[in-house]
Amino acid sequence: MKKRKTVSQWILGTLLFAGLTGCGQENSTVIKVGATVGPHAQVVEAVAREAEKQGLKVEVVEFSDYITPNGALADGSLDINSYQHQPFLQNYNSNNGSKLVSIGESILMRMGIYSNKYASLADLPDNAQVAIPNDPTNGGRGLLLLEDAKLITLKPGVGFKASIEDVVDNPKNLKFIEVEAAQLPRSLDDVDVATITMNYVMSAGLDPKKQGIYLEPKDAPLAVMVIATREADKNNPAYQKFVDIYQSQPIRDYLQQTFNGTIEPAF
Repeated sequence: MKKRKTVSQWILGTLLFAGLTGCGQENSTVIKVGATVGPHAQVVEAVAREAEKQGLKVEVVEFSDYITPNGALADGSLDINSYQHQPFLQNYNSNNGSKLVSIGESILMRMGIYSNKYASLADLPDNAQVAIPNDPTNGGRGLLLLEDAKLITLKPGVGFKASIEDVVDNPKNLKFIEVEAAQLPRSLDDVDVATITMNYVMSAGLDPKKQGIYLEPKDAPLAVMVIATREADKNNPAYQKFVDIYQSQPIRDYLQQTFNGTIEPAF
């Protein structure tokens, strides 16, 4: 009897230890989330703090470029990344044969038409000087924004590859000046308006509510940032929980309190 009791105790202790070890392994699982330095990483840090309250451990890995985070996600160094819009993700997949997918929307980074001289588009005079980014993607994006604002008309179907040569109707005879994207905020004292992406609006300390006279629609493809993972892991419960926490009210409140309208929730 005494021997049986000892064996039973040993079995119970082994099972209990195994159970505790299993729980420890589950709780110690860390989701590695990549984000570019700046607002993307800042928001993911806030999500990580909220996730910890809910028993989910998140490690934020910061990057200083736009290509490496997708490479790290594709090779398994990351579990998730959060820094890009859907067209960029699709382009990366096409160029690299990867299978990365969006599992949720994160924040809005809207391009806008900004001015230090005029309070509305209606005030914009004929022959106004308009600065747009000189890189192909954001230059086309700026022209599409001007078309959306009904200032110009572009050739049908040009999309984000639009260039100044694709402008087919220009009622105000706007004069386009191509400027390096990072220098656009500084150009506002020299031009009438400029089309500026939100990251440079933030770094320059511009105020969208005061200097922004027209913003991209909230459903503009390049304005909506996404949370991405590998296609094979898109239904991972921990990853889905991360998305749920990202899209929760505490993070919505954090965005409002921290960015005051420059960055908005896409959810």
